Amino acid sequence: MGTILRQSYLDKIERYLGKDTIIILTGQRRVGKSYLLRMFRDKVCNDEHANVIFIDKEKHEFDDINNYRDLNTYIDENRNHSKTNYILVDEIQDIEDFEKSVRSYYEEPDVEIIVTGSNSKMLSSDLSTLIGGRYKEIYIQALSYKEFMQFHQLPDSDDTLTKYIWYGGLPGLLKMGLDEQDVREYQTDVYHTVLFKDVIMRNQIRNVPFLENLVHFLADNTGKIISANSIAKYMKSQGDNITSTVIINYMKFLCDAYFIHKVNRYDIHGKKLFESNDKFYFEDNGLRNALAGGTREGDIEKVIENIIYNHLIRLGYEVSVGQLQAGEIDFVCTKPDGQRFYVQASYIIADETTREREFGNLRVIKDNYPKYVISMTPLVSRQDSAGITHLHLRRFLTVGLD
Repeated sequence: MGTILRQSYLDKIERYLGKDTIIILTGQRRVGKSYLLRMFRDKVCNDEHANVIFIDKEKHEFDDINNYRDLNTYIDENRNHSKTNYILVDEIQDIEDFEKSVRSYYEEPDVEIIVTGSNSKMLSSDLSTLIGGRYKEIYIQALSYKEFMQFHQLPDSDDTLTKYIWYGGLPGLLKMGLDEQDVREYQTDVYHTVLFKDVIMRNQIRNVPFLENLVHFLADNTGKIISANSIAKYMKSQGDNITSTVIINYMKFLCDAYFIHKVNRYDIHGKKLFESNDKFYFEDNGLRNALAGGTREGDIEKVIENIIYNHLIRLGYEVSVGQLQAGEIDFVCTKPDGQRFYVQASYIIADETTREREFGNLRVIKDNYPKYVISMTPLVSRQDSAGITHLHLRRFLTVGLD
């Protein structure tokens, strides 16, 4: 099996080298952060002027590095002052007070620091206080559709897109193959690892059965507007008497682990964000499908919406849910320069009722920002209708919005 590059991420890493910046690769476990760090390590090792100090906290040989003092000792023992020292630490959040060690080395003229972490708490107030804004977070996502094709050596086809929709983009599937039973077993293992290490242990959760029920509820309601109060009422009907505060905390823990993502609602006419009732999407649609169970043909629109959301983030947009007085826009997408556009996600637009639902809400918006409908409607590649562009999902995932 040859080396498969995720070049866009490697380019981002190299862009910030030599700038007195700590580079932090963040994202859910098993999306490829460790792989990228090892790829960078292997590349740097070819430089005779480089000294690589590599620590992988998921390997038993590094079990003795438990706190920042242990980390300092290991770095000092392996440092070479005549070379550029690349300090690479995988899953650094497992080292207590790691930020103290990072602070003490990152300004050294012969040091570059790149670390990975699977919980956003590593970018908490403590880290920000100690090193200020002198770090660059690079968010690593599960495979894009184009990467999925490259990893599995598949052509761009409806069959490949179907595999991507149902199995998702965890890089580890390359070794497992795309047999459904093997895929689901692997995804279940990843789910339990993320939940145990990055949610339950990190936050000392005691009510594990409720947490698992909550995750399954979110899988069943992907892309729906929900609130902590509505979840509490539903859970009470199922025999779980849980307060809204606990639910809010548990959902935050899941977001901190990059397992799910919360998307706020945006009032398109009033130009403001609402403070409650959000949508939630999963980092990997394959994990979501494994949790939802069954063939779930009726869930196809939820999964498509999840995939579109993740790809919009991959393209660099901030994404909100658009709220109109008489309806909803799936996504309001913006960039720091003020660029904005609107997106509706659909499965197949086969009749006038569906067309009016998807296109009609966009027509209500009277500004001149671009508007898109993305679907799997057969024979559609790109069509423009009264200022609204209709794109096939495959086209969007391969060439973007062009």
